Amino acid sequence: MHRLSGMTPNGRRTFLKQAATLAGAFSVNSLFSQAHAAEWKRAARKVEDLTPDQVAQNEDYWAVIQRSYSVNPNLINLNNGGVSPSPIVVQQAVERYNQLSNEGPSYYMWRILDQGREPLRERLARLGGVSPEEIAVNRNSTEALNTIIFGLPLKAGDEVIGTKQDYPHMIQAYQQREKREGIVYKQASFDFPIEDDDAIVKGYEAAITPRTKLIHVTHMVNWCGQTMPVAKIADMAHARGIEVICDGAHSFGLIDFKIGDLHCDYFGTSLHKFLSAPIGTGMMWVKREKIAKVWPLVCGADPQGGNIRKFEDIGTRSFPLEQGIGEAINFHEGIGSKRKEERIRYLKNYWATRVAEHPKVKLQTSLKAKYSCAIGGVMVDGMTAGQLADTLFEKYKIHVVGVNWENIHTVRITPHVYTTIADLDKLVGAIKTIAG
Repeated sequence: MHRLSGMTPNGRRTFLKQAATLAGAFSVNSLFSQAHAAEWKRAARKVEDLTPDQVAQNEDYWAVIQRSYSVNPNLINLNNGGVSPSPIVVQQAVERYNQLSNEGPSYYMWRILDQGREPLRERLARLGGVSPEEIAVNRNSTEALNTIIFGLPLKAGDEVIGTKQDYPHMIQAYQQREKREGIVYKQASFDFPIEDDDAIVKGYEAAITPRTKLIHVTHMVNWCGQTMPVAKIADMAHARGIEVICDGAHSFGLIDFKIGDLHCDYFGTSLHKFLSAPIGTGMMWVKREKIAKVWPLVCGADPQGGNIRKFEDIGTRSFPLEQGIGEAINFHEGIGSKRKEERIRYLKNYWATRVAEHPKVKLQTSLKAKYSCAIGGVMVDGMTAGQLADTLFEKYKIHVVGVNWENIHTVRITPHVYTTIADLDKLVGAIKTIAG
């Protein structure tokens, strides 16, 4: 791909014309289409008669996908639960449109690239199975969920139920409202892994009182990968007149679902995790009839209006990132949601079942598809989580993360579609060697 500075005058005019008509990530001339469409179609034809779980084990197919990333071959990155690398076409989109923006920021940003926001909203809405009028684009799950947490009209004495295993930024947001405004924040606690929906639902139910107004549920617990029965929790809550907010940071772009499947009222996610969008991109969903009552964090002209765009009125934003999100969606849809989910679950189970053969190794995540997908937790007898994580990096250049949060003490290991079986074989061998 040529940089703008290296283009011929005719090529330059062609590119600017394409940008002006949104012939970027949201058209048939996307970078993804130019770079991958033909090759990926050939690869897909070879596996078109296979089920998603069968495709998950077809290494020839996934080798095509793996070539689309620029990951460092000298580092095995298995901490994709924190932030995932973007495919090359996503990186190129951000670079291309950043260069264009800097040629005349106020013109190219506000008059040209700003036109890409609505096509992006439509693409995200289609991916989530919801209306575009319910989707706001922002920077990450923390921003999305904090906007809702601080924007809901709770008053002193109103109760919110979460868990000790939720993400810290969400816990801290409720605690701030508790200190500042007098709401009551209560936390259930779970010992994961749990393979019993009813036990989880009852854990929330037991904390409910007549003052309970909101339940906060993490769809996929970031520490250990436990998948929570959000829809069942939401149904239980709604039967009692209680709203539900869902933290979907680690599930969106990984699990094949639609937001409506969760039965929740509010949803926030990061797009730079399993969707592999540019770093610092996220999305918020609010049920249409509830938008008006949620106050935005940054005030616009109509803070109590029912237009979802009031949550995006933050001043100057990064237009190149929006084109990058579009290319990430193209990339994701080029694979297929279900195929992607089954591949990453297969990779998790591949390493997990093999290390579990060792008597000194303990898995701390379910292997059942209903209760886990990408994220797996593991420990070695006689070692702390930090010691195991440090040893894997120092001796084997395998990057993971040691978790010590409440009652969860584990090493979190998270592959992605670019992860190879050879990488996981090295991980398995390393853990078994360390375990002795």
